[in-house]
Amino acid sequence: MTRTSAIYRCLYAFGFLVFAGIVSYSPAQSASSPTRELLLNGLPVLYWQRPGDNNVFMKLRLNSGAAFDLAGKAGTMALLSDALFPDPATREYVTDELGGRLEVATSYDSIDVTISGKASQVERIVELLRNAIIGLNLSGESVTKLREARIAQLGKAPPSASLIADRTTAARLFGTFPYGRPAEGDLESLPKVDRADLMLAQERFLHSDNAALVVIGGVDKARLMRALRQLLGPWQKGDRKVASTFRQPDAPGDRTLLINQAGSTNTEIRLAVRGLARSDRDAIAASMLAQIARERWQAAIPELSSTIVRHEAHTLPGMFVFAASVPSAAAQKALTAGQDVMKTLAQTEPTAAELDRARSVVLAEFGKSGSELDLIADAWLDSEILKTSLTANPANEISRVSVADIQRVATRLFKDTGQARVVVGDIEQLKSTVTNIELPHAKPALKPSSEPQRPATKP
Repeated sequence: MTRTSAIYRCLYAFGFLVFAGIVSYSPAQSASSPTRELLLNGLPVLYWQRPGDNNVFMKLRLNSGAAFDLAGKAGTMALLSDALFPDPATREYVTDELGGRLEVATSYDSIDVTISGKASQVERIVELLRNAIIGLNLSGESVTKLREARIAQLGKAPPSASLIADRTTAARLFGTFPYGRPAEGDLESLPKVDRADLMLAQERFLHSDNAALVVIGGVDKARLMRALRQLLGPWQKGDRKVASTFRQPDAPGDRTLLINQAGSTNTEIRLAVRGLARSDRDAIAASMLAQIARERWQAAIPELSSTIVRHEAHTLPGMFVFAASVPSAAAQKALTAGQDVMKTLAQTEPTAAELDRARSVVLAEFGKSGSELDLIADAWLDSEILKTSLTANPANEISRVSVADIQRVATRLFKDTGQARVVVGDIEQLKSTVTNIELPHAKPALKPSSEPQRPATKP
């Protein structure tokens, strides 16, 4: 999952704003309200008929993502998602013959399959989903081909300093916890993933009652449900639920970890603390807090470039990250300034003007994150997972966020919490400018732990 997509996923609640606005725009539109159906195999179908629409849009979400990769085998669930539609001709068919698109995305929390096309071809579209799920090909030859293709894709170019900094920070903050390893896998872990691993993932997670389907478009409900029952009805339930509980990570080290990039003129710096879960009532306020923190950090250190402060929220608590590029001589100054921003926000309320600007930026960024239908589908699927109301108006929640709320969230996140500090650059230059440093013994930035996961209480 990219840095940008992580930002947008953590703003999931704002999707309801778009959804509510579209549904309630006019009496004519509200005449066709969204409904929820449940197939006999436990698959929830969230359906919204749009009369006059010649297309149909579907998003199927498997509610288990890369967080369930086996330790030392990051990329397992990403490979499973690759196996759903391994033939490029299928995507070409959807684009050329059905006039739509086919995309598969894997995050820590889920695997999302988005497929659209002509409403007149709804049975064919559902059949494509059925073939991908029920007819999943995990033969030895297929798995080898998928693994080699993903390794080749990742090996096209060496990881950038920014990517190394991001991955090192996650590993530093989470250790063997799932969020400490890359969701897409890496060149060290992927060769270890074999056919048996994918078959185990299929057996544990690829079940109808561990998924949800959104359908939006101009297709008659009776026709749609008939196609779903006939084609997806045979998709089997799971015999047990696999809980999203993992051993909690240890506190990050209290020193600044230096990663050598010899000859670098600029330095990547990261300062991170553990964040909130997507279901947390303060998740929206945390996104606004990130914008306020970014504004203050940039003002304190004008040398910063590519400056991002983001709150990455997942099903379980994620992380709050200060990220920027800076001249090597200013690396320690930038880290100290970031810590000062955290301390100040935890102790005093931001100004009303800062809150207003943050709200505007968050909403503007969210509006760029995807198409209208993608936003609606994501919001609806999130409501299904988090068991929130489809009719709730998020505008009220957004408007109720106050400066006191921002300070309260800052206190939760920043007060007496462990910080992960990572600096990636020319180590010879940095040794003389960065204080309280730690040098890596090996290459922990991109190497997943081989320690087995052990269940623990969900936070």
